[in-house]
Amino acid sequence: MNPTRVLIADCHVIVRKGLRMLLGTDPSIQVVGEAEDTRDAVQKAKSLEPDVILMDPAMPQGDGIWAVAEIKSSIATKIIILTMFDDEIMISAAIEAGADGCLLKDADNGELVRAIHAVQEGGMPFHPLVARQLITKAARFKDVGDRGLTKREVEVLRLVAKGMNTRAIARVLTIEEGTAKLHIHNILRKLDVSSRTGAAIWAVHMGLLVPDENT
Repeated sequence: MNPTRVLIADCHVIVRKGLRMLLGTDPSIQVVGEAEDTRDAVQKAKSLEPDVILMDPAMPQGDGIWAVAEIKSSIATKIIILTMFDDEIMISAAIEAGADGCLLKDADNGELVRAIHAVQEGGMPFHPLVARQLITKAARFKDVGDRGLTKREVEVLRLVAKGMNTRAIARVLTIEEGTAKLHIHNILRKLDVSSRTGAAIWAVHMGLLVPDENT
């Protein structure tokens, strides 16, 4: 099996080198490049087309949230936000832009590796503090309605919010994987979100999950 190709985007050299060193101990991961600002991150992402990008959105030379959206609209890659702070506003904006997960920069090697593999399988890796913030925020929304989802789409959404990948969803619901993909596409369209993570937040809004299922 080919290693997972990772791009590290952070304005601090010491952080980039530290992440490269940590990830370099795992043969299942290959760091293919580093970016020092948002413009560099977008350019490197498009040229290298990594499987996963570890990105601090608070980099210079542009809006990090724009960079997330630009990358996600251009190539098929997963983006995990890395931040020093559990900043609810920034993290929520990154998720709405298409980010697939979020970890704090104090994550150890095991957490990073698990998150990288999880996000490739359709999971949504979040630091527990971040997940708790998002769930608390979601709980404040009222009367969001069902957005026209069918009964089957609601079932699929609930499984997406639990972090299941497309293959697992198809297996649980005894449907074809292609059918599950179509349901997920329709869910994202109806909820007007660009990622499974955004859909998962809607699942909490709609009362499909309770907080202790995500923490």
